[in-house]
Parts: sequence; C-alpha cells; structure tokens
Amino acid sequence: MTQPVADITTAVALLQTYAAGRRDFANLVLSAVDLAGVDLKGADLSYADLSGSDLTGSNLRGVDLSYANLSEANLTGADLRGAMLIGTNLRTATLTGAVLTAADYDPHDTHFPEGFDPVQAGLKSDR
Repeated sequence: MTQPVADITTAVALLQTYAAGRRDFANLVLSAVDLAGVDLKGADLSYADLSGSDLTGSNLRGVDLSYANLSEANLTGADLRGAMLIGTNLRTATLTGAVLTAADYDPHDTHFPEGFDPVQAGLKSDR
C-alpha cells in the first residue's frame, strides 16, 4: 500500500518514499525544506508546493512540475533538463546555473523571475 501524499510532511519521508519506487507526488505540500542535492528524476510533482525549498544541485530531470509553486525556491545548479514547467510559479525562484535545456513551458502560464529569458535558457514552448 502506498503512502498517501498528504502523509509526506518531511524531506526524509519524501526521499524514503521515492527510494521505495514511488514517483507520484502530485499535490505534495512540502514548503521550505532542504532538498539540496537530491535525486527525484522522473517524479510527478505537479501541483506541488515546494515554495521556499532548497533544491540546490538537485536532479530534477524529466520531473513534472506543472502548476507547482516554486516561489522563493533555490534551484541554483539544479538539473531540470526535460522537466515539465507548464504553469509553474518560478517568479521569485533562484535559477542561477540551473540546466533547463528542453524543459517544456507555457509562455502564457509559466512565471519566471524578472529578466529571465526561457528561450535563451534552452526551454521549449508548448505552444
């Protein structure tokens, strides 16, 4: 029996559940946690609230972050290649050195920090 996403309230619980093979973490609420350097490759974090979390250097390749709240999150050096960023709130996130090549975004619904150029960063528009 899989642990309901509502029962995952710490970074440790998330990582243990991921290590056990679970990838569906849609609607997870886990704000302001330390996830620096974690490997969550291929996870579904759509509609998740990871606001204020430290994701420095984390492996988020192919992660579905559609409509997730990553405001105030630190994604410095994170690997987001091929991630789904449709409608994602990255407005106040730190993206310094993040690898965003081939990540999908919606030019109308994905919110980036002021001055961030998704095309220059190698993202691909879904429209």
